[in-house]
Formats: sequence, C-alpha cells, structure tokens
Amino acid sequence: MLWSLFKILVFVAAVVALAFGARWLLSVSGEVLITFAGSEYVLSPIMVILGLLVLMLALWIVFKLVGLLISVLRFINGDDTAISRYFDRNRERKGYEALSESLIALASGESREAAAKAQKAEKYLQKPEVTDVLVAQAAEAAGERQTATDAYKRLVTRDRTRFVGVRGLMRQKLEEGDTATAMKLAEKAFALKPRHVETQDTLLRLQARDENWEGARKVLSAKLKSGALPKDVYKRREAVLSLADAREALAKGEASKARAEALEANRLSPELIPAAVLAARMHIESGEKRRATKVLKAAWQKTHHPDLAAAFADIEPGETPSARIKRFEPFLKLDPEAPESRLLNAELHLAAEDFPGARRALGKLAETHPTARSLSLMAAIERGEGASEAIVRGWLAKALGASRGPQWVCDNCGTVHGSWVPVCTSCEAFDSLSWTEPRQSETTVEALPSEVVPLLVGPSRNEVVAPVPPSAVAEHDPSPEPAPPEPVVDAEPAPDEKRKVSVEDADEVVTLPAGESPPAPQDEAPTTGGTSRM
Repeated sequence: MLWSLFKILVFVAAVVALAFGARWLLSVSGEVLITFAGSEYVLSPIMVILGLLVLMLALWIVFKLVGLLISVLRFINGDDTAISRYFDRNRERKGYEALSESLIALASGESREAAAKAQKAEKYLQKPEVTDVLVAQAAEAAGERQTATDAYKRLVTRDRTRFVGVRGLMRQKLEEGDTATAMKLAEKAFALKPRHVETQDTLLRLQARDENWEGARKVLSAKLKSGALPKDVYKRREAVLSLADAREALAKGEASKARAEALEANRLSPELIPAAVLAARMHIESGEKRRATKVLKAAWQKTHHPDLAAAFADIEPGETPSARIKRFEPFLKLDPEAPESRLLNAELHLAAEDFPGARRALGKLAETHPTARSLSLMAAIERGEGASEAIVRGWLAKALGASRGPQWVCDNCGTVHGSWVPVCTSCEAFDSLSWTEPRQSETTVEALPSEVVPLLVGPSRNEVVAPVPPSAVAEHDPSPEPAPPEPVVDAEPAPDEKRKVSVEDADEVVTLPAGESPPAPQDEAPTTGGTSRM
C-alpha cells in the first residue's frame, strides 16, 4: 500500500518537473547555430531537445533492425529457432523478472503478490516445470488451496516434477486429515525418492499408526542405507517393531512367533523395558529361570522400572516374603541408592511385616523425593508400627498432592501414558515414550488448601486407608491395635471373594469372606486396608 502510494507521488512529481522544464525552455531566449555540409541551421533550445530525443529513438530502431537482420541470416544458415528466439527474448526477460519478483515476495511473506507475479511469469515464460512449483507454493501461502492443488496435479503429469507434485498433494491430505490418501501418496513419493528424509519420516509415522510393521521395517532400512539414521537408533526402533510384532502374535495365540520376536527385540535393545519384561516372561514359561534373571538384571542396570521387579518376582511365585527378600538382595545391590530400589526394598519388608526394616529401606526418600508412592508407603509403615490415625492420615494427605513419580511420557508432546505403546496416542509419534517423571502440573492435583488438611488428618468414623502401592510381593493386614505381642494376619481371601462395605442410614453393613467370624461389637471400628502385591 505504501509502496503504491510512493510510486504515484513519484509519477506526479516527474510530470510536474517536465511541465516546469518545458515552460522554462520555451521562455529561454537565444538560438543554437548548427553548421552541416556548408549549411547553417538555427534552432531554438526546445527544438534541440526534441531533436536529441528523436535521434535516440532512431538509434534504438537501428539496433533492433540490425538484431533482426542477424537473426534472419542465422535462420537462412540453418538455425530454425533464430527468429523465434529473437522475438521471445523480450518475453523471457519479462518472465524472469516476474519470476524473481515472485520469489522475493514469497520470501518476504507477501503471498498475494507472489501469486500474482508467479502467474505473470507463467504467462511470459511458458515453462510450467518452473512456474507451476512457484504458483503452487504462492497459492498455498495465500490460502488458495484449489489453485495449489491444480498446480500440483500439473506437476504430477511430468516426469521431472512428479515427486514435487506428489509430495505437495501428500502434505495437503495430511493437513485435511485424510490419512488414507496421504498414506498412498507417501508410498508413491517413497518409491520415487527412497532417500528423501521427510518422506521417510512421514511414511514411517503413518505406517506405525496403522500398525503396518512390515512396511515400517522397509522404511527403517532405507533410512539406515541413506545415512539418515544412526546405527544405534536403527537397532532401537527395529526392536520396537519386533516387540510390536510379538504383542500382535501373542494376541493371536501364535506363541512360537511371539517368543521369537520378543527375544529378538530384547537382543537388539536390552534396555527396552517392555521387551525385557516380555522376553523374561517367555523364559519363565519355558523354565529358563537363569536366562530370565540375566535379562531382567541387564535391563535394571539401565532403567529402574517396577515392571522389571514384578517379572523378577514371578520367577519364584510361591516363595515366602522372607525368602523373596533374600532373593532380591543381589538384584537390589545393582543400584541400592536408586529411588526405585529403595521403594521396592521397602515394599518387600512391608510384605514380610518387617515395619522397622521397611523404614530403614525407605530412608529419607519421603522427604528428599516425595511421591504418592513413597508417602503411601510411609503411611503403611506408620500404621504397621501402631502410630495414631492422625499421623497416618497426615501422610496420606501429603500423598494426595504429591507427584506420581516416573511414568511413560511422550518426548514429543509430553502426554502421559499408563503403559508403554510404540506410537503416542496423542501426537502419533513413533518410539517417543520415555520412563521419566513428568512436570508436576501434568500428574498431580492442585495443592490442598490448609483448611482442608485438618479434615483429612482428624479422626472420623468408617475411615478407609488407601492401599499400599501394588509393587510389594505379598498381602498383609496388620492389626490396628498398638504394639500387639504377636501380629495377627487375616487369611487371604479367595480371588472371587471381596470385602464389601456399604452405609445405609448410618448403619454399617459388612460382608465378610467365607469362613470368617464377625468381630465383636464396639463403639468405633476403623477399617484398615493396607494391601500390597507384586
């Protein structure tokens, strides 16, 4: 807008200057004497100026005629395009000027002007393999999708520009959400240029989203051959694909294929936790306990994950809590100071009802790195050692607003997942989940107001204590009475029998497991449900 106004002002100023100049020349007195071939010519100043302009025009016409004459002579000598090139030279000059102006406008963000200049260049140059690319990009920047689509379709019809057209149409379909068509276009673009990195990444993401693991393997191999993917990253992603195949085979009941794929995934990437867990369980099912132990220890040295501990516990499912503590000692000694090691050790001692040992195992973790799990463990320890309900409720109140600890978090978008998956459920990124602690705001509730905490800490009727996190290795139910001579442990109920509590009109109705006698009536009977399992 400002540039157009500036050009108008310049034009008006030039006209005014010419008018004043002509008026000044007419008012100037004097003559110009020219002698030529013995004759004298007397001219006024204005006639001299007009004569110079006419002479310049005549010289320009002479140069053009000389150029045309040279083109005719070349045509006579056998150059069939000499005359056409002579007449097209001016059009090419204008076309390339429009082309350069369109590129400059596109780089400057002036999409409308870039589109107009691109169409002008297309008119003069008549070279669609050059101008269609610019027309499509300028139209996309200006929001003219149909014009861009038409330009990309024209590009597809020519061998030289087919990849550019297919890629442009693929991007449009992705923006529209038409992933099925985008997949076909991505496969076509990959066939045209297998080494194109953007096409490789797009096709891999779409194939992983559709669980086309075989196609994803081909793309990974192409990325490795083109040098776009480091060898270690390739092995990790190949392991992810093998793990996905193993899970799919397991769901179909193909046990032998699932075992082979799981072991291959663990071989390619021993630190991949889900692969290590699945491979260990395959070894356990076949009675290869030593191999299962080796696999789990190798993965634990890289990442401390509760699923590894759960699989390690399943190696000997029928052992007593004290025997399990002893068997876990070499496992925990790999990194005894790690937070997960301390939590696991505390849960093992809780399962054995060794509450002082659980406190020693947990250490100051509830203070230095408070999480919902560590604070819940402290509540269970306090309850087991006979602390008052106010202290137990205090720990549980802290657990409500604490971090949930490490979880499966997408490195690309930050989405938290309950379990590991090969493709993020939010951004659909492939192999983007890491076992890490997300930001506090993403995983915890808002901090409790100070006036609410006394309501949680104070004694109440029909209280229910939150269960111990499910990482311990046995079930226990310590008595709420302080310091009994011998702890009383409730018999473990059958899997299909559960304790049910309902309150109707202030009357408490309790359904007990079969074979258990009801407790004697009393004024206040708090229910303790400290339960932990591996």
